[in-house]
Amino acid sequence: MDHELTLRVDGTTRRVLVDPRTSLLDALRQRLGNTSPKKGCDHGQCGACTVLVDGTRVLSCLTLAVTRDGADVVTADGLAGLPDASAGEHPVHRAFVAEDGFQCGFCTPGQVCSAVGMLDELDRGRPSAVTGDLTGTPELDDAEIAERMSGNLCRCGAYPGIRAAVARVAHEREGA
Repeated sequence: MDHELTLRVDGTTRRVLVDPRTSLLDALRQRLGNTSPKKGCDHGQCGACTVLVDGTRVLSCLTLAVTRDGADVVTADGLAGLPDASAGEHPVHRAFVAEDGFQCGFCTPGQVCSAVGMLDELDRGRPSAVTGDLTGTPELDDAEIAERMSGNLCRCGAYPGIRAAVARVAHEREGA
């Protein structure tokens, strides 16, 4: 028996009927036609399906859609609508282009959403597995970026550009 749920996806409220076993990824892609999050491994190992749900990054392939009824879902396409975006682009989008943080682009939407989520986690002072001082504010060095982005795989090996893009945005935010 299908369930009707309401999701706010990239700023637009959408109603969708889903089987209770439907993942958020499949609801977004197959039911709502939003192809920004990618289906990579479908086991939560590659991060290509990463989206922001109520401001927190989640693997949409491991999330049952029915558990997110009423949630605010932001995909890489929807980041341009967030308050810190301008001229139709989010700062992380611009940094990925400037730092050549993509190659084939398949993983890029998940990488971009994960970068936005991890920067917000950093702003809230949440430590990672490599944070040295758990009582202070984590410093965003290369090891922190690599650890915080470790759930997203890039088969092209664009990691240096991705880490540089995240560092660029972090430094821009510090200067703002």
